[in-house]
Amino acid sequence: MTQTMLNLHEMEISFGPQHPSTHGVLRVMVKIDGERIVDAKPIIGYLHRGTEKLFENMNYPQCVPHTDRLDYVASATSNEGFVGAVEKLLGITDQIPRRAKIIRVMLAELQRLSSHLLWLATHAIDLGAMTPFFYTFRERELILDLFEDYCGARLTLNCMRIGGQADDVNAQWLQKLADFLGIFDAALDEYESLLTTNRIWRKRTVGIGVITPEDAIDWGLTGPPLRGSGIEWDIRRAFPYEVYSDLKFEIPVGRNGDTYDRYLCRMEEMRQSKKILEQCVTMIADTKEGDLKAKVSRVIRPAEGEAYFSVECPKGELGYYIIADGKNPNAYRCHVRPPSFVNLSALPDLVKGHLVADMVAVIGTIDIVLGEVDR
Repeated sequence: MTQTMLNLHEMEISFGPQHPSTHGVLRVMVKIDGERIVDAKPIIGYLHRGTEKLFENMNYPQCVPHTDRLDYVASATSNEGFVGAVEKLLGITDQIPRRAKIIRVMLAELQRLSSHLLWLATHAIDLGAMTPFFYTFRERELILDLFEDYCGARLTLNCMRIGGQADDVNAQWLQKLADFLGIFDAALDEYESLLTTNRIWRKRTVGIGVITPEDAIDWGLTGPPLRGSGIEWDIRRAFPYEVYSDLKFEIPVGRNGDTYDRYLCRMEEMRQSKKILEQCVTMIADTKEGDLKAKVSRVIRPAEGEAYFSVECPKGELGYYIIADGKNPNAYRCHVRPPSFVNLSALPDLVKGHLVADMVAVIGTIDIVLGEVDR
């Protein structure tokens, strides 16, 4: 569709839903004047499966594997958010054994590393840098090996249980984790040597998709898109859960709110996750092996009430809101607050005035997964 107005020749094109750089089945209707974006409208729903309604029609433990399919490249944190909400509803949050909490943190931080490595690989290749794709997958495979050793799965993990953990970690697993942490700093330095001072990378990211702190807050952004704009907000620090209150880590923030700053934030977040994992390896030695689960009824039927629980997943705040009627072993209502869905809302304003090629950079820097956008 074309139209002439104010001596401009505008055209409306469909970007996606089968374009590789939309990171899934995202469709964007883009109005362009030449290569310059005049307007953009995300169209979602191609991956909608009615997940929230599924949660209301099966008992609580049966829901956990379905959380894997939301952010399917960060299933451990999706598990953690759901089981945490049910535990809060049951009033047993303080009864979860410390060893189980430490294992959850280790799995969540490994998942953060895995997700950020996948983000860096795809974001770089979207902008024409192919080498980082192969480098990052080298270390990501080691993380997936750790997941497989722990629970038998590499992607959709189903690795957490209401009340604690089903499986313990042994000395061999902890040593394998320590070996991985020993090489990870050098790997991060290698990634940055390819990109951080690369003039082409900077040309494609500096000043692109700027989010002011005020706009970031107004849009309800969380995770790296918010922290990249200089807002020091992290659920792990703001509302500590598991054992995060006992851990020392920093919250990296940006200054300019552009695509480059969000890249730097995620790179530093990986270094902080490594520090957290090193502390967890030390802390778990002081806990009792096999002490993994609180006393929970075989049939989980919370009293009438409601609960909201959120975690800092790799993409931002992932929250679950559950209402229980006190009669049934399934939720009366369950709502998911996914960071990808909320962060994607900023896309139209971020790309206006930029080139079509810059929209690829902006979509990548938001780091969305359509599984939790559409649900």
